Amino acid sequence: MSVDVRVAESAADRENALAVRREVFIEEQGVPEDVEMDGEDDDAVHFVATDDDEPVGAARLREVEPGVGKVERVAVVADRRGEGIGRELMATLESTAADQGIDRLVMHAQTHVKAFYRNLDYETTSDVFEEAGIDHVEMEKVL
Repeated sequence: MSVDVRVAESAADRENALAVRREVFIEEQGVPEDVEMDGEDDDAVHFVATDDDEPVGAARLREVEPGVGKVERVAVVADRRGEGIGRELMATLESTAADQGIDRLVMHAQTHVKAFYRNLDYETTSDVFEEAGIDHVEMEKVL
C-alpha cells in the first residue's frame, strides 16, 4: 500500500482531511454540515491519509479530560475501504495519543463499523444511541 498516513500539520493536509470528512459524512451519509463542522477542529490533532497526494482518509483526536482522548471523524473514502487505510489511521492516532500521555481512548462509533473497532481491541460501553441521525455506540480502549 502506497498510502501515507500522518499527522495533518500543514494547512494543505488539514484541508485534505476536511475534504475527506465532507465527502464521507456530509455528502455520502447526509450529516448536516453544521454538525460535522462542530467548531472543535482547532482543539484537535488531525490525521490524513493520502495516496499520491490524493486524500483518501482522515481522523481527529481531542483530549477531552486529562489522559483521555476522544477519537472522532474517522473516515475513508468509499472506493478505498477495505484496504487497511482505517487500520493505519487508527494505529497512527493511537501512537500519537500515547506520545501525548493519553492512556485511554473513547469514541462514538457508528454501529455498522463496531466490528472494525472491536478488532482493534475497543470495547463497547453503551447501548445504541442516535447521533446526527445515525446509530452509534460508545467504545473505549486502554492504551
